[in-house]
Amino acid sequence: MFSAFHRWARGLATTEHAQRRGTVVIQPLPGIGDMVWHIPHIHNIARASEGRVTLLTKRRSSAERLFAADPHVESILWLDRNPGRHDGLQGMMRLARDLRAGRFAEVWILHGSARYGLATLLAGIPRRIGYGRGWQGFFLTHPVRLPKAERHAHPIAMADRLIDLTGIPRLETEPRLIVSGPAKQNVARRFARLPRPWIAFGIGSSEPDRQWGKENFAELGANILRDHGGTLYLIGGEPERGLADWIVDRISGCAHRPQVVIQHPIDEVAALLDGCSVFVGNDTGVCNMAVAVRVPSVIMFNGRYPPLRYSSLISSLVSSAPALGMQRIGVDAVLARIASILAAR
Repeated sequence: MFSAFHRWARGLATTEHAQRRGTVVIQPLPGIGDMVWHIPHIHNIARASEGRVTLLTKRRSSAERLFAADPHVESILWLDRNPGRHDGLQGMMRLARDLRAGRFAEVWILHGSARYGLATLLAGIPRRIGYGRGWQGFFLTHPVRLPKAERHAHPIAMADRLIDLTGIPRLETEPRLIVSGPAKQNVARRFARLPRPWIAFGIGSSEPDRQWGKENFAELGANILRDHGGTLYLIGGEPERGLADWIVDRISGCAHRPQVVIQHPIDEVAALLDGCSVFVGNDTGVCNMAVAVRVPSVIMFNGRYPPLRYSSLISSLVSSAPALGMQRIGVDAVLARIASILAAR
């Protein structure tokens, strides 16, 4: 019965094949950092097709702002799940209809879920490429599958491997975030006259044990301003507003008051980071953005997960006691890394 269904659905994929064009990339991981990790893969796929792709992703990724100036991303479709209109069996059928409307000739599924394989088959997309994990492999048309031992690796490693196995040239190996002109102009209007070097603090965190702590950030900021001058930027989301205000009050005696950048449009955060000499902060989406605009970044990790190693711009500091979070990472160690980076620029 299932094989009969598959033959029927495969027939859909060949219907009006000649009238289909373009590539859609499905990247459903929700975070900003998750999306930044996949920028090289999206660019490489685009170059191998028609130069541009459509991206299907979740709104939390802020893709509409991350790719606002990116010539490789033609348009963005929103995946609405957990909760949303694409949940459940009926939601998958809605997703298939949404994709069918795009009349795509090719899809790359940068995720292991069978759900997206089936949805793209029902959408009639004739060329379907993905990791091939579990049932997903049944719905793909491209012969390449990730080796079984690699189907639960880090998202960057899986996407890298898929690109290599399909023979697409990896012209980009690290994320390069293209900052929009309007975002740069907005940042310049607000901050251009402030003294340099600019140093960004990423003070946000998604979990308590991934937070370095307000006392540490305040002590570090005071030492940086004393030793190097310049301007500090405290970057975070709305939950970090109180934390940022506390840090500013704690080091308010310095010559230049730190700038609070809370809940700013993500493209303007990218533009601000683009003007910084160094980034230091917790392991969050903002740290990946800093790396993607080619800023040397001192990133602190709690030790529960391997530190990020996808770029030579990342300088990792890992807690020696994961059970205690990042409090074991000393201010002096962070300050030494920053001093080394500033001395080399």
